[in-house]
Amino acid sequence: MFFKNLTFFRFPTAVDFSEVDTLLPHALLRDVGPLEMHSRGFVSPYGREEKEQFSQRQGDALWLAVGAQEKILPAVVVNDLVARKVEEIEEKEARRPGGRERKRIKDDLLHELMPRAFVKASRTDALIDLQHGYIAVDTSSRKTAENVVSDVRGLLGSFPAMPLNAEIAPRSILTSWIAGEPMPAGLELGEECELKDPMDGGAVIKCQKQELRCAEIDKHLDAGKQVTKLALTFEDNLSFVLGDDLIVRKLKFLDGALDQLEDSEGEGRRVELEARFALQSGEIRRLFQILEEAFKLSRADA
Repeated sequence: MFFKNLTFFRFPTAVDFSEVDTLLPHALLRDVGPLEMHSRGFVSPYGREEKEQFSQRQGDALWLAVGAQEKILPAVVVNDLVARKVEEIEEKEARRPGGRERKRIKDDLLHELMPRAFVKASRTDALIDLQHGYIAVDTSSRKTAENVVSDVRGLLGSFPAMPLNAEIAPRSILTSWIAGEPMPAGLELGEECELKDPMDGGAVIKCQKQELRCAEIDKHLDAGKQVTKLALTFEDNLSFVLGDDLIVRKLKFLDGALDQLEDSEGEGRRVELEARFALQSGEIRRLFQILEEAFKLSRADA
């Protein structure tokens, strides 16, 4: 298990997580009911088959996972059944049902279909760094990440986590890097970027598998375009695409990091998951510290 995306939020380091293991058993995911459309709750990072340990903590790094179940009732199917029912009434009673009756028909059909609907299961993992006061959610969707933060807030009773706040405009920093200005130690340009004209409705240029320090890119920069997404590598350990929303996408752990797993002791799935968590929590912490300095990220404690 390695995170593939990182959406960060900051929170005060004074937040108390000491009761997490006591609280988690009361906030677990339950199977969605026959007449329910969805259900959310925490699951064990080791998988739903784990019935005793619902978090993983190593030092100041805490791993939580939120599970969800959602009934799949395609709108096109429901609307088609409603239309058939309306046609049936028209033929038998020679009248067309009004809006209120059509709504009742739809509600009745939903109650009839829900117990037989397919259930889609999902899971979203989160890494909480208690020392540096950030939570990294494994998603590129801001809404999904905010839902996980809300789940943690519901678990603790209070969790004042906020999106990252950069004192320097991220676009200006990303644009300066691709223009050749010095980058933080350990960071190097990858082979992917997105440039946008700052004017509303302006041109968007997407480059992949291309050397980014070249005359073609320089022409776009000279025309006033700004970088909104930029592929980067961190030492030989990580590769990713960083957006001007400060969301890390396409995160990959490279050989420089994976080689460290060869030194881990023990066998079995649990041991492997814990070794991977220790590795990625350390690498994500180092990456966050780089981003914190480069973009002058505000602390939640301030």
